[in-house]
Amino acid sequence: MILTVDLDSELPIYQQLRDQIVEAIAEGVLIEGSSLPATRALAADFGINFHTVNKAYDLLRQQGLIRLNRKTGAVVTPTVATPPFLAEWTARARTLLAEAVARGLPAEEILEACRSVLDSFGSAQPEEMP
Repeated sequence: MILTVDLDSELPIYQQLRDQIVEAIAEGVLIEGSSLPATRALAADFGINFHTVNKAYDLLRQQGLIRLNRKTGAVVTPTVATPPFLAEWTARARTLLAEAVARGLPAEEILEACRSVLDSFGSAQPEEMP
């Protein structure tokens, strides 16, 4: 897995790291049991504060995507979509879709973009959109 950070981005570094790890899980690059780099090592690689990496990992832990252990470090966990997750995810998706509609994108282009993103996750995709 290759992670990158854009120090000039408006998106905080911890969020960039979190998002890339989530995408790697969705793409099947990181599977259940995969270890993530140590926080200090990853921070040193990017020349950032290790608390920034720790914040990304803690967010992933809170979201149930990894487990943190002093001996084993950060490890990808099996995940199940729960009703609270589905409600939160639906609200976030609604906002993203609303932004596309507000900017004038036609529904078919929005659906095609969604299909393209889902297809990019390959075999990790649980089911196709109708």
